[in-house]
Parts: sequence; C-alpha cells; structure tokens
Amino acid sequence: MNTAVTGKVDDDLWSAIGDPTRRRMLDLLLIEGDGTATTLSQQLPVTRQAVAKHLGVLDRAGLVRATPTGREKRYRVDNAQLARAVTQLSSVGAAWDARLQRIRRIAEAIQRTQQN
Repeated sequence: MNTAVTGKVDDDLWSAIGDPTRRRMLDLLLIEGDGTATTLSQQLPVTRQAVAKHLGVLDRAGLVRATPTGREKRYRVDNAQLARAVTQLSSVGAAWDARLQRIRRIAEAIQRTQQN
C-alpha cells in the first residue's frame, strides 16, 4: 500500500474505531465470528438501519469484510486490519508514555529547584 493511501486508511480506521457503537459491533463480531445488520441490531440499542450504516463505515475502513448471503450481507472482522490498528495504537501509546515521562522529569527538576 502506498503512503498516500495509507494516510487515508489510517484516518478512516481511527474515525471508525472512535465510535463506541462501532467498537461494540466489532466486539460482537469477534465474539460471534460473523453477523448481519439484523442480528447485530438485536443486540444493540440502535436500529437495523443505523447498524447497516455503521457496518458501511467499518467496511470502508477495512475493519470488516462483507459476504452477500441472500438479501443480507454477513460481516466478519478483518483480522489483519484489526492487528494493524492494535500495532498503531501501541506505538502511539508508547510515544505518549515517553512524552509524559519527559514532562514528569522536567516537573520534578523544577520542583527541586524551587525547594533549594
């Protein structure tokens, strides 16, 4: 995947994951293996139409893959894309941990200077 596409996919990916309803849908799909808009809507406090729209967002971000079955589509989590999201999140977390450690050291140095 080239860098121009990767940037867009990352934005779509994080936007998709940022919504609590979509995260719950991903959880359900991971637990159950797959699902349709109808089966997911029975487990969520939103309408089938809202679930279908959320699934569309997850599909465009590459987090789920749809397979037509009759009048509906069955959705499964794309494990590779989800693993990519986890890797990116770990990297961002590590970067923020390092920043916070630097801020802590600076604050401690300032505090020591003020005590002397």
